[in-house]
Amino acid sequence: MTDSYREALVEGRFDPLAVVAQLVGSGLLTDHVVYERGQRWHVAGNPLGEIRVDARRVRSTFGGDEPWAGTPWRRIQAALDRVPLAGWRAYGWACFELASQGAQGAHQTLAHLIIPRLEFQVAQDEILVRALDDDTIDAARKLLGEPAEPSRADAVPVPVRTGARPYRAGVAHAVAEIGRDRLQKVILSRTVPIPFAVDLCATYVLGRRHNTPARSFLLDLGGWQAAGFSPETVVEVDGSGTASTQPLAGTRALTGDPDTDEALRAELLSDPKEVFEHATSVKLAFEEMASVGRPGTTGVGEFLTVKPRGSVQHLASRVATTLADGHTAWDALGAVFPPVTASGIPKSAAYRLIEELEEEPRGLYSGTVLMADSDGSLDAALVLRAVYQRDGRAWLRAGAGVVGASRPAREYEETCEKLAGVAPYVVPTEN
Repeated sequence: MTDSYREALVEGRFDPLAVVAQLVGSGLLTDHVVYERGQRWHVAGNPLGEIRVDARRVRSTFGGDEPWAGTPWRRIQAALDRVPLAGWRAYGWACFELASQGAQGAHQTLAHLIIPRLEFQVAQDEILVRALDDDTIDAARKLLGEPAEPSRADAVPVPVRTGARPYRAGVAHAVAEIGRDRLQKVILSRTVPIPFAVDLCATYVLGRRHNTPARSFLLDLGGWQAAGFSPETVVEVDGSGTASTQPLAGTRALTGDPDTDEALRAELLSDPKEVFEHATSVKLAFEEMASVGRPGTTGVGEFLTVKPRGSVQHLASRVATTLADGHTAWDALGAVFPPVTASGIPKSAAYRLIEELEEEPRGLYSGTVLMADSDGSLDAALVLRAVYQRDGRAWLRAGAGVVGASRPAREYEETCEKLAGVAPYVVPTEN
């Protein structure tokens, strides 16, 4: 290793979301990723180097331009192994098409990771600054000495009850395909355009204050801008090799009225369609995790619990394993990405139907935003409940799991319930 991070700890009482907005708007950061887990916000930017993946090659500024086929994850890991920096962390994203490998992804950058020069870990009582030089540390400390004011931005709610007829027709077609035994399940999504440019940071702060995500993220990297409140993780791997994934499948609204929400919760737990959809998802997640785990170590915990996630509540389970010798966190990510809860069963058939029925590539939607550590740990969030901005467009997107017992009207309604976790909090950019 040729270098290591300098560190400084700033103690106090902080509003983490206000600090995140302060950092992102300060001018200290260029390309950046914000990633929240466990009430700690990681803010990383100013790339020292990067890794980009397209449909054919993994290219890294740390050396290496290598072809890949099947899966690129071990090539990505090899590129990270060449990072000449002790204690590095990597941040970035991967698109849905990295796994589906359909024609829609042929000309996209499918994944983009950075190693930051500057990184903050923001909590309520302290902020850890990591940088490669003392001048940057000093500039960061000076900024953090200034008050971080909470955002006063006003949202313009986005209407989400659009496109009902084509979406219901797509669900009906998928149900017919399932009836012909061509697949068991598919997640079909729809896009809702936003008719104005979005202030992603203000939207993130406002939306996060009204959501209960498993992870949240804000990014401006590689042409993508996005802010989201992920309901579930793709995979979580610690430095000792314990890996888990958290499939969520089965949905009812959260209204804010305790009696109504409890009735909907009871309905969710007893609905045969929802329980079947969830159980089949857990079964495939178990098989995928077992493929990289030591024999006998893969198990299911928290089976059929209910997790509140913003505007909806989901059936949830956790599948965990101990990685087998020779397997790493990147193998675990490759085994489950994209999760069954965002693709279908079997995945190959679901990919084909998604490409047939959805009007445009998914890109970041149902992909992942992630952070990885030089100690072998990795944490990857599923990109759902998000707002996206790219190439002069802004949009929302949501889907629903379709099985043989699905009804088109109900699946459309489920997309509206999910969109309600983001649509009311979209803040326009100031003219």
